Amino acid sequence: MENPHKHRPGLTHGWRAAGIALQGLRAAWQHEDAFRQEVVLAAIAIPAALLLPVAPLGKVMMIASILLVLIVELLNSALEAAVDYVSLDHHPVAKRAKDIASAAVFLSIVNVLVVWGLVIYSSMS
Repeated sequence: MENPHKHRPGLTHGWRAAGIALQGLRAAWQHEDAFRQEVVLAAIAIPAALLLPVAPLGKVMMIASILLVLIVELLNSALEAAVDYVSLDHHPVAKRAKDIASAAVFLSIVNVLVVWGLVIYSSMS
């Protein structure tokens, strides 16, 4: 049995998927403070990475680490919205899910610090 909500394959699927993704970015921007803060930091950090005197691979790693924070934040926000949609009651399993997703964001930020630190340190040597 086919899912009636699935999009048709082909070029129109790509356009629809892109539109849905843009709606998701717009929703995250409108409703998620942390996402807005991280986008602002990315808008500063990405040009900084491009301007720093490091090897091209280092620049790629620095930018990728910043984008990873945004990706993980989007997933965290989606999980929190889904949990809140199901119930706003305090439940230990819901709290655990939210805490684990938050820990993923935290680790992605630690990853930025490690990557940037190592790339900058290695370029100074």
